[in-house]
Amino acid sequence: MEYLYGKLKLKPPAREPESPGERLSASSRPVLAWYREHRRALPWREDPSPYRVWISEIMLQQTRVEAVKPYFARFMEALPDIKSLSEVEEERLLKLWEGLGYYNRARNLKKAAQRMVEYYGGCMPGSYEEILSLPGIGSYTAGAIGSIAFGLAKPAVDGNVLRVMARLLADREDIKKAAVKKRYEALIEERMDKSCPGEYNQALIELGALLCLPSGRPACGDCPLSPLCLARREGIAGELPVRAAKKPRRREERTVFVVQWEDRTAVRKRSARGLLASMYEFPNVEGHVSENGIGPALGLEEEDILKTERLPDAVHIFSHVEWHMAGYRVKLAKERPELFTMIKNEEIHEKYPLPNAFGVYTKALM
Repeated sequence: MEYLYGKLKLKPPAREPESPGERLSASSRPVLAWYREHRRALPWREDPSPYRVWISEIMLQQTRVEAVKPYFARFMEALPDIKSLSEVEEERLLKLWEGLGYYNRARNLKKAAQRMVEYYGGCMPGSYEEILSLPGIGSYTAGAIGSIAFGLAKPAVDGNVLRVMARLLADREDIKKAAVKKRYEALIEERMDKSCPGEYNQALIELGALLCLPSGRPACGDCPLSPLCLARREGIAGELPVRAAKKPRRREERTVFVVQWEDRTAVRKRSARGLLASMYEFPNVEGHVSENGIGPALGLEEEDILKTERLPDAVHIFSHVEWHMAGYRVKLAKERPELFTMIKNEEIHEKYPLPNAFGVYTKALM
């Protein structure tokens, strides 16, 4: 029976693949043909210089492609090369990264850029091992940069590829285990199409992003690997991949204060260590404070407060903790410089990196 895909006629192999390696080898031709017809046009894909591939891959970690596009364009305009990234002030860098989260990734970009300026003449090194040695770069990112920008036959195994592999092979092992990822990396490196490793890696990633979807929603009827997929054959595609249950996140209640005097708003810098390190924030305290408790929470006397206004509640989810926030706008009757650093609202929007966690309260400045 022939497998029809668009204008292509792809026949299943004459002999059923017996080993995982044979099954992966047999998948190469159909997945590449599908990718070349259906690949998305992405700015970093159309101009795959090492710098652009690197920045896009870091931005795409745990962020949707469509959400990344405007951030990528803004970043490239402000910091078009490794040298400019190596020299940027941290606050400017974090402001450019604002909204993407995981701010240590941005800091690692600068550290890596500084190392490339110092040791590689401001260029991305061309070997997998050297790329992997740079701050903030793991095996997936090194494989993506190496294969796409330099044509190195190295795998790029992300969550999409883990899902495709688990279903293709009907593998019930936990994909969160490092040993499973390493096994897939070794298998792909052995069997990948060496003539176009960048395309091959992107084809597997694209397949996971567009068709082999998570949460039991694979579009098996449109998938070029359907004739080879053991999970589809066994009717278990929706059950795979297997992931160990996550530990429950810790819940924290906080109260956020948008403290204002004339056209200025209070902000403060967080600690250089821990969650949202060195970012700016509105004054906030642990627990949910009642309106009567605003003054004591902020160290204000009753005569210091002109008026208060309840702001919307908000929830922000980090990887290990949830913030459940109540909010107030607090209008001061007079400036209290000994208590608050007051910044003009337009400067906050332009210069001060405020995390998405406070997004609901940042809107109160508009």
